[in-house]
Amino acid sequence: MKTLPRTLEAEPPPSEPSSADGPRLITRIDDRLDHLRRLDDELGSGDVLALARGELGLIVNLLRSGRLRGGAQNRLYALAAEASRQVAWAAFDQGRTGTAARYFDGAFRASAEAGDPISGAYAASFAAIQCYSTGHGDRALNLLETASGQVRWKATPRMQAMLAARTARALSTTGDRRACARQLHLARTALDKGASEDDPACLYWVTEGEIEMIAGSSALRLGDPAEALRRFGAAMEASYPGDEEYPRTHAIYLARAAEAHLALHDLDAAVEAGRHASRCLGGVDSARSSSELQGLRTKLRAHHSHPGVRDFLQAG
Repeated sequence: MKTLPRTLEAEPPPSEPSSADGPRLITRIDDRLDHLRRLDDELGSGDVLALARGELGLIVNLLRSGRLRGGAQNRLYALAAEASRQVAWAAFDQGRTGTAARYFDGAFRASAEAGDPISGAYAASFAAIQCYSTGHGDRALNLLETASGQVRWKATPRMQAMLAARTARALSTTGDRRACARQLHLARTALDKGASEDDPACLYWVTEGEIEMIAGSSALRLGDPAEALRRFGAAMEASYPGDEEYPRTHAIYLARAAEAHLALHDLDAAVEAGRHASRCLGGVDSARSSSELQGLRTKLRAHHSHPGVRDFLQAG
């Protein structure tokens, strides 16, 4: 049997699973991981962190048992990679960056054991967010470049679009405006090719609206608030279902739109976007989103004499 990745090996196993044939068991676990992805979208990472750890523990227990061999075992390692990525992402969203880094490493190791570069590239795209969000844009670019190279001949257009968009965002944190624009063009061009039956199920969120939201965030980081607002507007015109399906992420984008309005000295619009972001976070457990909104409030305090700003700050 293959050696378990170090991070996975440390995960305490749950009780023994009930008997079932390999394919059915793998499908059930895969379905639960998909369910957790969507719970994370709607509720944030608080409860999902514990749930994802439980799924990872179940998968580790199955790998240790040796019940599955060959292709089924490889598939189980790929599921371990996704479960570990979910733990890592939830930990990052809760502000636990050290824990997140360890589980991202576990996802990479499990992907390598599975011989599945797609799951590794997907994990890398989320690890890159942690890197560029914590001041390590170059590290994010290295991760994304490696991931793109490993899936060059296997990635569907939607996967290519996702990696290009994340690369653009990383480039915006390093100040490379031209390269950022080039990657956004690649992302849009790839997405325009349409869906593929080979698209990984985890890419359901990669849409025109999401690409434009990333473009807006990139423009804001590059010091162009007017372009940021144009891109955020284009995302909404593309029917971005933020309030219903992605309230945690939408709150982040709304806070950034508010910052763009503030940079353009439109306090009323900034307050309106900030209030919308606050509504999105109702019932969502996300330290990352809350921090983004708190950052907006900090920037607005300099304008506390404005009635709308004052009311917004007092409500917070």
